[in-house]
Amino acid sequence: MAAKRALTPVAPPGYRVTFSGYPAGERASACLTTPVALAGATMGTTWSVRLALPAQMTADAARDAIQQALDKVVAQMSTWDETSDLSRYNRSTSSGWVSLPEECLYVLRHALQLAADTRGAYDPTIGPLVNAWGFGPPPYASEPPSEDTIRTLQQRCGWERIRLDNATGRAWQPGGAYLDLSAIAKGYGVDLAAQALNALGIEDYLMEVGGELRARGQRPDGHPWRVAIEVPDGTDDHALSLILSDRSIATSGDYRRYRDSDTRRYAHTLDPRTGRPIINGVASVTVIHAHCMQADALATALTVLGERDGLDYARRHGLAVLFILRDGQHLRLAASEAFAAFAASANQ
Repeated sequence: MAAKRALTPVAPPGYRVTFSGYPAGERASACLTTPVALAGATMGTTWSVRLALPAQMTADAARDAIQQALDKVVAQMSTWDETSDLSRYNRSTSSGWVSLPEECLYVLRHALQLAADTRGAYDPTIGPLVNAWGFGPPPYASEPPSEDTIRTLQQRCGWERIRLDNATGRAWQPGGAYLDLSAIAKGYGVDLAAQALNALGIEDYLMEVGGELRARGQRPDGHPWRVAIEVPDGTDDHALSLILSDRSIATSGDYRRYRDSDTRRYAHTLDPRTGRPIINGVASVTVIHAHCMQADALATALTVLGERDGLDYARRHGLAVLFILRDGQHLRLAASEAFAAFAASANQ
């Protein structure tokens, strides 16, 4: 689970960011809350949150709740942690049912549903190929896999091979299957951390893990939360900024994680249907959704589908999606109708 930095919190135009006190214009209820910024490490990246801390609650309580939620995701779904439940499943070389925790099964269930909906453009079983291309846990491959290796590893993949027994909390291991939930687990971690904040009675926050965000309420000073979508060229420039409230936003891009060979650069996003990194001109895809888990996985799936099929999928499902595409030496934007409507209404 490595970082995908594509979304960053920003201040409203002309507004000075502060978390140690309120500037002029503080809202009337500000005396009941304390503005706090917290941060930590998880999933090979970092997490951060900006929130309004209710009276009688400590920052340590909020920090511990977030970290415990994220640690649970790692303990259940990390392929980098050999002791995780997912790693235990992946080590099973023979066929049979494997018990998995409730949260892991929940994420896997949604991953398999998205795989079916996209006809394999997203597939949680491509772990062997992810590892072969050098984007999984160490030891890293020294060179791209051969054609023969790709064909051999594809025989271990295929979301249709995985079945779930929800009544008993088990997943079918067909033998040699290797699940990789990296494209959905981080978003779920954001959702789970947000649930932990909700349980503490925290109503205003902007939760972020590795660039994926979920917002609730508003800033402690009464201003709306605003996030910026990066230009996918590694410069940290912003393509546009959006007001976000009670929504999640996630981006998948080709400019933060990649591999260089003697002849070309390989994006970290693989097309499960070919077993190879995508080459479709998509620089990044941003998705706005009620749940960060869905936004995270959809961003990856739509990246694989590409502009035409991805926008068609977004339209059919009413998704708010922004594509940033490479057009020669230039970048261009292509948005779904739902994204354009959200951007227009959110910034009125």
